[in-house]
Amino acid sequence: MTASLYTNAKADLTGTTLTTVYTVPAKTYAVIKSIIVSEDSGNADTITVSITDAASSPATFSLFKTKSISSNGTSELLSRDLVLKAQEILKFQAATANRLHVVVSIQEYYTGIG
Repeated sequence: MTASLYTNAKADLTGTTLTTVYTVPAKTYAVIKSIIVSEDSGNADTITVSITDAASSPATFSLFKTKSISSNGTSELLSRDLVLKAQEILKFQAATANRLHVVVSIQEYYTGIG
């Protein structure tokens, strides 16, 4: 039997290092419904988004490389759903600290398998 749960993950990117925002739980797959990035400092910036999958080689896959976010703007990064497997990690990196916020809307499906 598969059960689903709606949830979200949020981050204020206060640094410029790669930041884990969401990890798919074990025995679960996740459908990422939305990734919203907002700039709140009055300065345009860029964001990099990647997925890490330790079971693959290479382990890191780029979704967006230096995606521009306008000054005081908000961008929806996805035009379609994104499916992630158990234990995959969604990571974000801002070009400049203290400018970008990220909100990820997620539907998780617990499968009990794996």
